[in-house]
Amino acid sequence: MEGTEVRKLTELEDRHWWYRERRTLVARALRGLRPGDALDVGASGGSNTRVLQSLGWRAAALEYGEDGARVCAERGIPVVRGDATRLPLAPESLDLVVAYDVLEHIPDDAAAAKGVFELLRPGGTFLVAVPCDMRLWSAHDVAVDHVRRYEREELLGLLTGAGFEIADIRSWMVLLRPAVALKRRSSTGSDLDDPPRWLNTALGAVVAAERHLPLGRLPGVSLMVTARRP
Repeated sequence: MEGTEVRKLTELEDRHWWYRERRTLVARALRGLRPGDALDVGASGGSNTRVLQSLGWRAAALEYGEDGARVCAERGIPVVRGDATRLPLAPESLDLVVAYDVLEHIPDDAAAAKGVFELLRPGGTFLVAVPCDMRLWSAHDVAVDHVRRYEREELLGLLTGAGFEIADIRSWMVLLRPAVALKRRSSTGSDLDDPPRWLNTALGAVVAAERHLPLGRLPGVSLMVTARRP
């Protein structure tokens, strides 16, 4: 992605309902954890990294591309260039790794999961979010360079196979799944757009409602996991 496009995405992330709710979910997942050293893998403009920093974590962003790394640096976010399957940090040097919508882009996701495991100190936390259910596969996935969408047991197997213990797994965007499934049937490219303010507000309210409803085991559009290194 070129620098101009990275900047456009970063500006969109700051206000878009989908990204805004993900930042809230990152913060909720960290409740009760003592802040330490953290890495936000595939950070793009670093919005989630900023959430970590605001909660007291010593957080850096990991970006593969030069343009993404430059945008993070311009925003004052510490950034490391590197490949998610060959993480350029010392073993057992981190207390937290966040990889939101990253693993689905990586052909060798097992290597990435094992690499994160090795980076974490014992008791460290791995927060994961991925798109789920191959029945939702569409031109959107192709356009944004997805390799796969995950089934629940597939994701659990990937993480436990790397050595993690699962603290929590739940579906996200359950209420919006019917609308997403319908839209994806006629999708011709990425669904990421800049909706009108009223629609942005309405969609944000729908996904925010899921925080208070027992929907985590129902089919959704994404899966979110909290895993820990024993």
